[in-house]
Amino acid sequence: MGNGYWSDDAYRAAATFRARTGSADFAYSASTKARPATEWKAHPDLDPLGVTLRESRDSDEHPQSTPIVVMFDVTGSMGSVPVAMQKQLAQLHGLLLRKGYATDPQIMFGAIGDAETDYVPLQVGQFESDNRMDDQLRNILLEGNGGGQKTESYELAAYFVARHTVTDAWEKRGRKGYVFLIGDEMSKPRLRARHIREVIGDDVYDDLDPASVYRELQERWEVFYILPRQTSYFDDPQVRGHWKGVLGERVLFLEDPNAVCDLIAVTVGMLEDVVDLDDGLADLSDVGAQTADVVGKALAPLSGTVVGAGVASRLPAGADDGVDDLM
Repeated sequence: MGNGYWSDDAYRAAATFRARTGSADFAYSASTKARPATEWKAHPDLDPLGVTLRESRDSDEHPQSTPIVVMFDVTGSMGSVPVAMQKQLAQLHGLLLRKGYATDPQIMFGAIGDAETDYVPLQVGQFESDNRMDDQLRNILLEGNGGGQKTESYELAAYFVARHTVTDAWEKRGRKGYVFLIGDEMSKPRLRARHIREVIGDDVYDDLDPASVYRELQERWEVFYILPRQTSYFDDPQVRGHWKGVLGERVLFLEDPNAVCDLIAVTVGMLEDVVDLDDGLADLSDVGAQTADVVGKALAPLSGTVVGAGVASRLPAGADDGVDDLM
């Protein structure tokens, strides 16, 4: 996947058409939730069951592809975040492309729920370079349930990206892609083999340690966890400590959920060694964003640890320490 080019005009025209016709931005979610919950399913384009690989490939149009994965927790109060991000997609792509933060970005959206309780605990799109990324984002089912135990199935999403993606950035150039997990709870204590079988379809019969799954993911991806305010556990020390144990300084605390696109863009620009934090914040002001303060606050702890993407990049010291104790 990843063919074609993003068009701001097409994005705005589609939004205008939906507004005029009274169509919901997340129409698939609206129509699905109008049916009995036992009939809820992932959109066919986002169903992970039986998927062999999601691919980010170079092409004549995009010869230096940069893969970016954005996975939202869509349980409880987190359902508002993908809605906010959809409204900012043009700005995200504008920063990545027109400001040169990433060459040939290809973005894959997905959604995370609770494999213990939800009807649709994982949704995974394709890597896209054009306006199909807007389509896949709007096809996410905003289930809104969750298990109520302060944990969701982030480790199941991490497993999928670790085992079921392939990128030319890594295979041809030895450069890592980017994974942004956006949520407000902790991982499950174990990744259950039955969840892998039921949701993804892999023949796995032993439970996995989530710490090992995240380490495997980090072998080919720069991994971040974004914890937005206005969600249930923004100030919860257990949740914060859990993710600090998993990812160290790559846990980003975002005061305004509406700034998630800007935060992702500047983070990528910093790790691609295109901008430093001050330059990134100046670029936000240049494009008319009112988010420089909150993005700067979220990235301040990271700005002293970034050493550039690809084989030179590494997590801050101690990023994996203590994860088992926090599960």
